Amino acid sequence: MTVTAHDLGRRFHTALTTGDWPAIRSLLHDDATWTLPGDNTISGTVHGGDAVIERARKIASYGVSFELLHVLVSRDNMALSLHNTAQRPDAVLDEYLATVCRLRDGRIADIETYLSDVPGMNAFFV
Repeated sequence: MTVTAHDLGRRFHTALTTGDWPAIRSLLHDDATWTLPGDNTISGTVHGGDAVIERARKIASYGVSFELLHVLVSRDNMALSLHNTAQRPDAVLDEYLATVCRLRDGRIADIETYLSDVPGMNAFFV
């Protein structure tokens, strides 16, 4: 059975919201990368499927709620349109983002995240 890009996006989001790290790992190529903007503890590019999982775990450890707005598909790739929120005593996260996934052979090869509020992300992920 062939997994569509839309299905892959839904599976990724479901696994992220439930903390099912092995499920996310199964959707990634071994050489997957993830690039995030900003200058904070989760910024930059990580290389390798295991590093992508560690980044996802770190983001989730901040108590982030990942509200899925849309799964967007192109001819060959997919993106998640998300509204991420979280709160700490000294900071609030409230950002819209697109997590763009380049696909290869039915799995995620590269992820790049585009954010609505990079300064807010920098203030939250310290």
